[in-house]
Amino acid sequence: MKKEYTCIICPNGCELEAEIEGTEIIAIEGAACSKGTDYVRQELVDPQRNIATSVLVANGDIPLVSVRLSNPIPKAEIFAVVNEIKKVKLTAPVMLGQVIIKNVLGLNADVIATKQVGVKRVS
Repeated sequence: MKKEYTCIICPNGCELEAEIEGTEIIAIEGAACSKGTDYVRQELVDPQRNIATSVLVANGDIPLVSVRLSNPIPKAEIFAVVNEIKKVKLTAPVMLGQVIIKNVLGLNADVIATKQVGVKRVS
């Protein structure tokens, strides 16, 4: 069976066409680098994704801080992890790279801040 994929591993975003039998890759066309084969194999066996979202910050100079995961997680766990992130409410200051949730749901991925949020100034 032929399946089409858009590789998300690197910025090339190659349009891949893979000949697949079960979970075995017979042939791949369209990959500009070797990561395309790895991506298709991962999609067949254990699809992984990263999450980027935001968390509320009390007393911050902005109301939200952007966060992402330190490692991709199984695609099936995305909604469970988003629900864990929704439970978090931070208080400023928040530092760039600060770990917001360590090892979220035991998935070997930390939720980290991707922006710095200072304390709101009162004038």
